[in-house]
Amino acid sequence: MLLTNKIAIIYGAGGAVGSTVAETFAREGAKVYLTGRNQSKVEAVAARINAAGGYAEVAEVDALNESQIADHLDYVVNQSGNIDISFNAVGLRNTKLQGVALVDLDVEDFMAPIVSHVQSNFLTARVAGRHMGANGSGVIMTVTSSPSRVAIPHMGGVAVAMAAEEALIRDLSAELGSTGVRAIGIRPEGMADSDTMEEVYGLHAKANGLTRQQFQGIIERNTHSKRLPLLQEMAEVAAFVASDRASGMTGTIVNMSMGTIAD
Repeated sequence: MLLTNKIAIIYGAGGAVGSTVAETFAREGAKVYLTGRNQSKVEAVAARINAAGGYAEVAEVDALNESQIADHLDYVVNQSGNIDISFNAVGLRNTKLQGVALVDLDVEDFMAPIVSHVQSNFLTARVAGRHMGANGSGVIMTVTSSPSRVAIPHMGGVAVAMAAEEALIRDLSAELGSTGVRAIGIRPEGMADSDTMEEVYGLHAKANGLTRQQFQGIIERNTHSKRLPLLQEMAEVAAFVASDRASGMTGTIVNMSMGTIAD
């Protein structure tokens, strides 16, 4: 197994991305500590992991509150002796954030993903980075999306937030790399089997006078594979990147755009 004896904290573990990553990490041997603001959703994820023979604990943590993040990380270290992986999968509902032209978007809605996504990633990375740097190893991870690099209308502040997250990953690697800490992002094209992307594609379809299926078809045709990645495919890549087999990777964003972005 890729992550035997690894200790991982997953922020936003109740969502589609966080839960899939958590279950995959646990399957690969990691002890996973799951956090979120909706504890019932996170507990459901933990129940599946524990029923399958894995190890999962749950805590209600606001990933925008540094003291809660720090207290929880201290608890994990006291329980397990270390923290090897910090994975931030925190997201926002997109109902008012996308599907509106920038010139018509309220400033609060434009700034919401920038403030929340970037601040959350900064706080969780800062707390984890301090411990990992002192310990001489660890992996800080997050998920972005292809609009960080591709200009798409009606993205509001989400594309700006994704680009900022990627810049943060590079800067974390530059500052923490010499201590043995790696920082990596994963950039999938929109994963249609997540409830978030179903909502997002619906918003963009409405803005363009299309059905959701028509809009999704356009996105699919723009990929080299003529399809979108799946949540599980993203999680499998995350497990590999978090493992010691990827020890030569840091300061980079793993391209899972299916060719929409060809590096």
